[in-house]
Amino acid sequence: MTSTIEYKVCPLCGSNTIIQRFACKDMFATGEEFGIAECKECGFVFTQKHPDEKVIYRYYESPKYISHSNTNRGLTNKVYHMVRRIMLRNKRRLVEKLTLLKNGKLLDYGAGTCYFAHTMQEAGWDVAAIEKSDAARELAKKELGFDALPEKALADIKEKEMDVVTMWHVMEHIQDLDHMWKELYRILDDTGIAVIAVPNCSSYDAKRYKEHWAAYDVPRHLWHFKASTIMRWGEKHGFILERQYTMPFDGFYISILSEQYKGSRFATIKGLWNGLKGWIAQSKRRSASSSIIFVFRKRR
Repeated sequence: MTSTIEYKVCPLCGSNTIIQRFACKDMFATGEEFGIAECKECGFVFTQKHPDEKVIYRYYESPKYISHSNTNRGLTNKVYHMVRRIMLRNKRRLVEKLTLLKNGKLLDYGAGTCYFAHTMQEAGWDVAAIEKSDAARELAKKELGFDALPEKALADIKEKEMDVVTMWHVMEHIQDLDHMWKELYRILDDTGIAVIAVPNCSSYDAKRYKEHWAAYDVPRHLWHFKASTIMRWGEKHGFILERQYTMPFDGFYISILSEQYKGSRFATIKGLWNGLKGWIAQSKRRSASSSIIFVFRKRR
């Protein structure tokens, strides 16, 4: 029997005022349903009865899981690859702008097939990449010649060794959030930054699609953040939230997938239209953005 984890108290604030919002279906691998719960006290949203660390790998075993397989089959994935090229450049520029460095020391945690890590290395940075998936590490080696490290390598990084740690759509996958935040604090220099991008469950598209919102991505996404809750996670472990940036392209990709999940006719056209409406909404208020980049520094 699959081992599952159900939370009786909120993982963030410890309150027992947990409510069930709705159920979402795993559209990638199994078709199973998982509950989306919310803490009434602090507003933290999370997946209930999700598989534990020992068995969750099974839910990543699909050629459709693009961050591990690098597939470009189908229009949606072709669009993903096109946008990725733009975003890699933008991410590099953002890190350099935030740090005022051109060749600092960076860890990309949850690096997938290592395209961002490779981009930073090519720009002159001293880069380490950690990736849990054996297949993704092998693909990074084959396609980019980049040697990514397994997950256990995090413990070998020295205290205050890193100028920057980046986590691009990774924090929502981490089973033990408290441990991850403690490790971020340990390995970052006192003037270093953590750049953390996550889907935003209070976004325009999340509210529109509800249980069909592709970025719930159960059970791979265990946690569903918004600005107030990820800020509170950081504060819990000695960080302050310094800046936020929208990721405007994400809304188009997620809206197209969400329309497909709904079984809509002309899903791509409808997704692009709703992605455009989300783009307009996030230009007026950041909280409408499908994904947000959060920049944390250690509290001084």
